[in-house]
Amino acid sequence: MISTTKSIILEAKGVSKSFGAMTAVNEVNFALKEHEVVAILGSNGAGKTTFFNLLTGLFAPSQGSIHYKGEEITSYSPAQRVAKGITRSFQLTSTFDTLSVIDNLVLAYYRSVNKGSLWSLFTTKTRSLQNSPAILQALETFELLEIQNRTVQSLSLGEKRRLEIAMAITASPEVLLLDEPLAGLAETEIKGVLSVLRKQFGKQTILIVEHKISHIQDFAERLVVMHEGRIIAEGGYEECMQHPEVRRSYWQIDDSISETSTGGGWGAHVLA
Repeated sequence: MISTTKSIILEAKGVSKSFGAMTAVNEVNFALKEHEVVAILGSNGAGKTTFFNLLTGLFAPSQGSIHYKGEEITSYSPAQRVAKGITRSFQLTSTFDTLSVIDNLVLAYYRSVNKGSLWSLFTTKTRSLQNSPAILQALETFELLEIQNRTVQSLSLGEKRRLEIAMAITASPEVLLLDEPLAGLAETEIKGVLSVLRKQFGKQTILIVEHKISHIQDFAERLVVMHEGRIIAEGGYEECMQHPEVRRSYWQIDDSISETSTGGGWGAHVLA
């Protein structure tokens, strides 16, 4: 159960986004509370990534507004939202593949703390930054100590994903937004990424977009299910999975006729 004492930190009010004649997000209302861990689920084309891009400032809504701590930020750029405390992994955390893991962390940390240019970083003694408490903590928290001197191009996808999340978190965001961070990972890598993310519970508000509920059903405390640009259900795992519109839209189950036939849509894959 989500505590009602938590304050709303990020909110969408009546948000829509159209691309020509196609409406990708249709009048969505959504509120994310402080220190919540929430997952947005849906099949390809459900509108979840477009909605995610509206929250992070990559897209401007066709109508509606976005608010952060009660302040309207609809017109804010992604960089301005980062400065406010909203960080999206893989948006502003591009890695330098020929640099080492620790050098990538130093780069992300320096730019978040000092707001400096790349040139100013290159003229700074990076050795001292490598020993800063923030960098050492990131290496330990995200299980990067043993690979800190390896170049990014030599990492597995799971290792690189942990590095990208670590780089995002060095900026100490209040809200961490993750767009399908588990995509393409093996099961052991998925467990590794979720393990390090669990260490952030209570420290950051986390919103994750994911395609398969089997990956995060024991991770997120609240699920939000999207279909055709709308939120059709939200709540706990069982509540969402038994919601009539979820069963009808994704599993092609008409509860008034049968509860045994399933289609080949998202629902069939989501429980795999």
